[in-house]
Amino acid sequence: MRIRRMGSWPFDTLPNGFSELQQMQRDLDRLLNGRRGEGALDTSAGVYPLMNVTHDHENFYIRSEIPGMALEELDVSVTGRTVTVAGNRSIPSEDQNVRYHRKEREAGKFRRQVNLPTEVNSEQVEAKYRHGMLMIVLPKAESAKPRKVAISG
Repeated sequence: MRIRRMGSWPFDTLPNGFSELQQMQRDLDRLLNGRRGEGALDTSAGVYPLMNVTHDHENFYIRSEIPGMALEELDVSVTGRTVTVAGNRSIPSEDQNVRYHRKEREAGKFRRQVNLPTEVNSEQVEAKYRHGMLMIVLPKAESAKPRKVAISG
């Protein structure tokens, strides 16, 4: 006696959970790795420039390596607890007939925001740029500084 299988019977009426998961994965991939163009988010400068943020009792310190830029190309702004570093990094144009073997230095606009844990005194913020290193000193607001409380007994 010979038994023939017809399609995926008896499972042809059950929903395929894996196909739905695969469709969700394709949708997420399309959203996260989508083409640039209308409606697409520009995430190319999401982690540039790299920043170290430290603090002590008085100040926050931000140090960032941004080589090869002029002061006119950098912009630092502070609003409440948010520090924004923005700029336009340009690389001198080379011969148009050149084909790259490796291209790791990107050019273009960047914008990086850092949210600090407490308010800062925006009137006293200092920023210095020397030898490709941006250094920002952000004094903590008086209300954010620790203060000694007298204990009565």
